[in-house]
Amino acid sequence: MNIDPRLHRIVAAQPYPLLFAIISGAHLYGFPSPDSDFDLRGAHILPLENIAGLDVHDETIQDSRIIEGLEMDIVSHDVKKFFGLLLKKNGYVLEQLFSPLIVHTTPEHAELKIIARDCITKHHSHHYFGFAETQWKLFLKESPRRVKPLLYVYRVLLTGIHLMRTGEVEANLVKLNEGFQLPYIADMVARKLAGPEKSKLEDADAVFHEKEYHRLRGELQAAHDASRLPELPGDETRAALNNLLIRIRLGAKNV
Repeated sequence: MNIDPRLHRIVAAQPYPLLFAIISGAHLYGFPSPDSDFDLRGAHILPLENIAGLDVHDETIQDSRIIEGLEMDIVSHDVKKFFGLLLKKNGYVLEQLFSPLIVHTTPEHAELKIIARDCITKHHSHHYFGFAETQWKLFLKESPRRVKPLLYVYRVLLTGIHLMRTGEVEANLVKLNEGFQLPYIADMVARKLAGPEKSKLEDADAVFHEKEYHRLRGELQAAHDASRLPELPGDETRAALNNLLIRIRLGAKNV
């Protein structure tokens, strides 16, 4: 997608220098509807004076409002917190780091992506199991049922399976389905893209989708069991992140 120039101005107006800023959410997942907001995610760099004292503020910055006519949802973590999340089984930060929808980048962002490949473990599957279960429960309890949570169910399960099989982060459902070839995905994406009036599903569809949900959970479990990804990031990976963090912190004015 072409990056709206307003997003560059919004990024430039953030209170701290940014290591990177990307678009996440429905735009990243391949099914933004006409009313979708822009989920801006990134990592910022707190200056030394902000982290040297007893209290550290602004480790996470959140801002949800309309800016320059765009409905924005902005979340940014300080680099130390972001690096810490990378060392855990957190699929959100992986997808943010490897998002192709880049609004702002730096050489250190590129370096971090290289290091972060060694942060991917087989236990990231648990993130996708949990996210899929939450969205499935949301789909079931709504009346009328919407296509959005169901798309999220399929998106996270396919992302998790693909990650376990290949070690590659792919969050776009349309691209994922080029390999999985699920025949119903294209119609569901079309409904979502068409807007709220087209994004409802008949109750009868739930029986079929429940079978698919459990089938794909089984595929994710099998992919986890067969995965050759490591159990944990190694000591060398942690040391590389630590060294990069120090260089970023000390050279913040140049980022």
